[in-house]
Amino acid sequence: MSGPDAPYSPGLEGVIATATSISYRDVDHEQIVVRGYDLIELARRLDYPQVAYLVIYGHLPSADELAVFEQALRDQAEPPEAVLRMLELMPRAAEVMDAQRTAISALAGFEAPDELRDTTPDSNARKGVRLLARMPAITANAYRILRGLPTQRPDPALGFAERFLQMITGRRPDPQAARIFDMTLTCYVEHELPNSTFAARVIASTLSDLYGAVAGAAASLKGPLHGGANEAVARMLLDILERGGASIAEAYVMERLARKERIMGFGHRVYMRRYDPRAYLLKDAIPELADRRPEGPELYRIYQIVERVMLREKGLYPNTDYPVGLIYYLLDIPIELDTPIFLAARTPGLVAHVIEQHAHNRIFRPRVLYQGPRGLRPAEEGAPA
Repeated sequence: MSGPDAPYSPGLEGVIATATSISYRDVDHEQIVVRGYDLIELARRLDYPQVAYLVIYGHLPSADELAVFEQALRDQAEPPEAVLRMLELMPRAAEVMDAQRTAISALAGFEAPDELRDTTPDSNARKGVRLLARMPAITANAYRILRGLPTQRPDPALGFAERFLQMITGRRPDPQAARIFDMTLTCYVEHELPNSTFAARVIASTLSDLYGAVAGAAASLKGPLHGGANEAVARMLLDILERGGASIAEAYVMERLARKERIMGFGHRVYMRRYDPRAYLLKDAIPELADRRPEGPELYRIYQIVERVMLREKGLYPNTDYPVGLIYYLLDIPIELDTPIFLAARTPGLVAHVIEQHAHNRIFRPRVLYQGPRGLRPAEEGAPA
């Protein structure tokens, strides 16, 4: 049914908005299916570039395909110098995600006009790989430039996750840190049709270019009801630590719940009363990292108490952002970078959705449920005498 009498679902909850072969959240079996694979098994067994290739191209790469893909990610990792200069002109009070989004938009100008307008799968994949290659340098240096720190260049001798983490922290990560960071990137790589991915598809449905679609996704992800929960988790845990640590953690949560405040990192519109499988995987990485910072063990105890209280009081389990917020803090990642990293990691999924939208396009044009006055009013009604 279409038109004004069609069923209305606020927030489009439960509405099937598109068909896809990219991913599916199988809530009944507690799985995230990506191109026919269990995302959690992919995160356990494969590196992020292998999963990124799967998401973009639809199949796992052969050894030769992976070598070519990883070489492309190395060769194109350096963003145009003009993009970094542009970031240097931004106000220092700008948020990192605004700088990241601006850089994504600017990259469109470095594509040949015919290539930029080409919406074929091959062209979108080429542009998508270039964008993915540059996202770590753009993301890390957006933060560094806004904070007055020297920029970091991508090291071609390092793998994707190592390269990314090295540009953030300014030092080469050890294998444990690189492995866990890589796993978080994979957990963020694709997740069916959240608001940011839907925004990208809506923009792409007008036959706008890939960069515009991803920039629109960045604007969506910036909103605190979508992205930002990982940052909020880290700040909450640190706030509890400062106020007294694990001994006051339960009272802290109970007081916030009594004030009807939301505890970020818990619950999910899709998973509802189930454990997000990504969070279940990543929570086991926290004990490995806890001793990296003096306050780490205490933060882990706080983490466990908050999780226990939320399950007891609200019946809610953690979503991915709950463990990621603490993991990134323990890896010495600035809190302001948590959501921009989420966007960088999600780039292959966004690219895949733009490719799919352009290949089977129909412009999105929903209707509204009109709740204003019915009937036509005289034009002079209410006009000044």
